[in-house]
Amino acid sequence: MNRTDIRRIYENVEKFNNLQVKVGGWVKSARDMKNFAFLTISDGTCFSNAQIVINNNLDNFSEACKLNAGSSLEIEGIVKYTPENKQPFEINASKINILSKTDESYPLQKKGHSIEFLREIAYLRPRTNLFNAVFRVRSEMSYAIHEFFHKKGFVYVHTPIITAADCEGGSDVFRLTNLDIYNDSRKIPLKPNNDFFGKPVFLTPTGQLEGEALALAYTKIYTFGPTFRAENSNTTRHANEFWMIEPEMAFCDLSGLLENIEELVKYLISYLLKNCKDEVEFFNKFVDNTLLDRLNLVVNSSFARISYTEAVKLLEKHNDEFEFKISWGDDLQSEHERYLCEKIFKKPVFVTDYPKEIKAFYMRLNDDNKTVAASDLLVPGIGEMVGSSQREERLDVLRQKLKDANLKEEDYWWYVNLRKFGSVYHSGYGLGFERFLMYVTGINNIRDVQLFPRTPKNCEF
Repeated sequence: MNRTDIRRIYENVEKFNNLQVKVGGWVKSARDMKNFAFLTISDGTCFSNAQIVINNNLDNFSEACKLNAGSSLEIEGIVKYTPENKQPFEINASKINILSKTDESYPLQKKGHSIEFLREIAYLRPRTNLFNAVFRVRSEMSYAIHEFFHKKGFVYVHTPIITAADCEGGSDVFRLTNLDIYNDSRKIPLKPNNDFFGKPVFLTPTGQLEGEALALAYTKIYTFGPTFRAENSNTTRHANEFWMIEPEMAFCDLSGLLENIEELVKYLISYLLKNCKDEVEFFNKFVDNTLLDRLNLVVNSSFARISYTEAVKLLEKHNDEFEFKISWGDDLQSEHERYLCEKIFKKPVFVTDYPKEIKAFYMRLNDDNKTVAASDLLVPGIGEMVGSSQREERLDVLRQKLKDANLKEEDYWWYVNLRKFGSVYHSGYGLGFERFLMYVTGINNIRDVQLFPRTPKNCEF
């Protein structure tokens, strides 16, 4: 008999009523009632568990009753539709095949472990309700991202993970080498020209630069993959390996870009509310009881737009409420971002046209020669969610900006050439996938929306 996913039974319980099925899974709990027993199992195909009823006429009844949490087994039995009970069905077992038994050393034997403890056993935490829900949402959101861009006619491209183009600043990237840096008796000098690629290369902090090249061939592209930053930061919002969604669009100015961002965020949250109801209800009950209200607010709001200059004027009126006073030219702190979207606008807001000194070299210089066509999307609950900009398409201006940023033009020769060979106005943005997952789950630490987080002094799994 072929095994049936528990999810399939939940999707059409009445169809499975009185049918013989075979299911497999891991024990969540066992209750011995003497003449019969209840086993609760999960196979991971859905958030809900299945209840198995076993009678004492089974040969291995006593053994099954004593199974510890985490034990694995296969069950054959009849599905019984139980609409009057909390669980819509149960399976009356006719055969139980015990595959593996755990003992008292199994770390998840009891409930109520702290999140910090579960990080220490990251290889097991997907079996808990919280992380089972988190990583299922991660999967569903990944699918929805691809679905959104495919429907919009974007081409999905795979930009390199190893890059010589450091878009974000050399101090924040991981250098990659095959030179034996630990061997004091080395005969080969540790010089870039002796390295594998003959030059300094890095784990990519972004796929943006390569994405721009592809947008100038396909018009609309996106990348979705791992990126790396070498920041020695232990905050709840930073990790050294994370995933980014990075679209690039030719013939698109900043205004058109913001429309696409708003459409994407609303699409993803709407998809979540429709397809992950059990998980969202769980998060709203046990993680953040304001989650559903916040998500519905985003879906049903028209995002506000305000310039950085206007935002600073508004914030300066409330400087006595901030730990960090704000004035024109300062980068917005998290407290400023959240005040704008939570107190002033009470909905998501785009802040645009930042001072050129606090933004990257590739952002288009505005006519005032003081600001760039950049924007951050701020959302209630976390502040910044998406960073975006219209890219500098003018050759002479880009050359000057590289010089001002103390970057060598020869290191970006191909990027500069894009401005020679059919340049058009174009724009793009980056949405940190983990930051987004934190927002839609209510989880407040980036380490808890990643399977095996990579942070300073932490790379065990």
